[in-house]
Amino acid sequence: MNSDLNHGEAQKFRRDSRTREIDLINRDPNQINQDVVKVEFEDVIAEPSGTHSLDGVWKTSYTTFTVTKYWCYRLLSALLGVPLSLLWGALFAFLSFFHIWVVVPCTKSCLIEFQCLGQMYSLVLHTFLDPLFEALGKIFSRVKVALRKEV
Repeated sequence: MNSDLNHGEAQKFRRDSRTREIDLINRDPNQINQDVVKVEFEDVIAEPSGTHSLDGVWKTSYTTFTVTKYWCYRLLSALLGVPLSLLWGALFAFLSFFHIWVVVPCTKSCLIEFQCLGQMYSLVLHTFLDPLFEALGKIFSRVKVALRKEV
């Protein structure tokens, strides 16, 4: 009976880890859009000193810009948010799958093959080139170089 209870709790914990609560207040907890899409009216439209429109036009422009941006974003996110979430979820699932099942095994396989090739390359170098360079070293060991500075 106790093992059934523990299994049920473990199953609940696994299910809850995939469907955790999301923060509806702070929707950018990692601040990935901190400096990218913070576009306010003052960032787009500005009138320099000496060139001002009527106060009513400026206030109406501000309100129109702010409300239009707000509702267009809401409309676009309502229409495209779920389909794009599906697309991005599938893309990142594919990338994870590809990395786990293709990239890592291929990399490990290449490392194993390169290690074998490296040992054979080292064997060839030590067998043929070590004696050659040792002989050349003995030949040129008696060469003396004298440097003179002529004025």
